Amino acid sequence: MNPLTGFLSATLPVLDLAVGSVVAVQRAAARAGRSRRSPRAPDPERVAAAFTSDRLLRLDGSPVDGFAPLSGFFAVADGWVRTHANYPHHREHLLHLTDLPDDAGRDDLATHLSAWSAQDVEDAAAAAGAIAVRVRTAEEWRSTPGRGVGSAEPVRTRVREDDARPVPLARGPRPLTGVRVLDLTRVIAGPVATRTLALLGADVLRVDAPGLPEIGWQHLDTGQGKRSTLLDLRDAADLAHAQELLAGADVLVTGYRPGAIESLGLHVPPGAVHARVRAWDDGPWAERRGFDSIVQAASGIALVEGTRDGTSGPVADATPGALPAQALDHATGYLVAAAVVDALAERAADGCGREVDGVLARTAAALLAAPGRDPAHGAPRPPGEGCVVGHGVYLDGRRTALTTARPALDRLGDEPLDDYPAPAHAWGSDPPRWSS
Repeated sequence: MNPLTGFLSATLPVLDLAVGSVVAVQRAAARAGRSRRSPRAPDPERVAAAFTSDRLLRLDGSPVDGFAPLSGFFAVADGWVRTHANYPHHREHLLHLTDLPDDAGRDDLATHLSAWSAQDVEDAAAAAGAIAVRVRTAEEWRSTPGRGVGSAEPVRTRVREDDARPVPLARGPRPLTGVRVLDLTRVIAGPVATRTLALLGADVLRVDAPGLPEIGWQHLDTGQGKRSTLLDLRDAADLAHAQELLAGADVLVTGYRPGAIESLGLHVPPGAVHARVRAWDDGPWAERRGFDSIVQAASGIALVEGTRDGTSGPVADATPGALPAQALDHATGYLVAAAVVDALAERAADGCGREVDGVLARTAAALLAAPGRDPAHGAPRPPGEGCVVGHGVYLDGRRTALTTARPALDRLGDEPLDDYPAPAHAWGSDPPRWSS
């Protein structure tokens, strides 16, 4: 029996996508650290564990619920929609859109949406700031007006011709030692990218607005090796402080919609790398909010996984499904991290900054175009106990037993990696300054 059988099992080749994205990081790190040895292929079981880390996470031995009650698939008059309401403000927008009371539950929302058309739900959600998309086939997505040009190249990098000086990187398996990364991302893709940069030696400082708290368990799942602070970028003093931090940074990673950071008045310094993580490609959809599950639904992945081949007839007669992990998020995060490492290595030669763009919809396009579909697949095989590690962390003034997935990279050079440099700790609990 093939020992890899079952990890991230799906119709689409999810394990290939996952392993390939981690290999991209390994190779970029080897190039940046000027290693003459090719990195050993990562352990697929460890990669699968990292991609399903939310399902392996335990707080005092208890699992977490990855999706809120109002998040998920809902049948409508002519098909399906998928909603996302994990964050309180997104839940509020969805309830306001549907004229439901604050205490409405999943059954209430299902009943209300059942009379709508899928396109009406999607259009109304986009106008109201709620998050809901029509479940499409891949063919319908390719013909959707305004969705962007589409691409099977998940991450793109361009040189920014600015006046700066070359900054050499450290030699060895942790080439980002001494590199400063300002992290303005949330949810999964961006935090996975910056967590990976921390694993490679970077000093990563995550900045969040105090009025928009991160989901607690989500931060513990993706915050390893980083520090977390709070600044309100709409406050003049806090914005000035953030700009001071950015002036001393080598990398800025953002997860906001296009133009949001610039509109607040933050300016990327010459020579810095600015990496953006977003859901949608260039075009009118670029302004819409989106998450991995939402991109799966809109791009055709949900119907491929639900019907096993994606060709079962009308959408109204199909049952949507999902990938065995938030694979678009995780893969995009690793690919962005790899591109940032390459951009820093190139800056060491020419002194120029770079713009790195990672887009979940492009990662979806790459996955849909990849060979190796398996409509007859079985249930995903869970990673073993050797893929997790336990810590004691202090949350809300008490010690909590935290179990998390080990890094997807099981070694750097000749150094085995059993864990991240440090476990995640309480969100927003660090001072707004660089550690070095």
